[in-house]
Amino acid sequence: MPDDGLGSPSSGAVAGRGAGGTESGAADARPSTPGDTARTGGGHAGTAEAAETPLLAHEESERFEERLRQTVAGFVDEPRAAVEEADRELEEIAARFSEAVTRRRRTLRMSWQGDEDRPTESDTERLRLALRDYRELAGRLLHL
Repeated sequence: MPDDGLGSPSSGAVAGRGAGGTESGAADARPSTPGDTARTGGGHAGTAEAAETPLLAHEESERFEERLRQTVAGFVDEPRAAVEEADRELEEIAARFSEAVTRRRRTLRMSWQGDEDRPTESDTERLRLALRDYRELAGRLLHL
């Protein structure tokens, strides 16, 4: 899977979320499977693997969590400094998520923007997959 800046895939990272747990509609015509890539001619960035990819790499998330643990532990000795540090850490985490979402949106746009002058059936399938992936990403952000 090409690196789109969202971290490495992890099995079960968002288990239970995605196409199966959302309202029905045209984008739910069939469940998503890892085989979606093969059916669309490959190269579609919004595959089921992308849906399971965390927005931040596991190692990066662990570093943030460790820094927060250290910040909380420092509260006893310096409460104000600990809260100020927590504020800075949250700002950094939010910025990293924003960057990751921006990269993911760019990848999604590239997956569906094409030759609008000559639409084909595969274009409709590509658009359906893109809509599913947009909805999945929005769902992940709304249910963090």
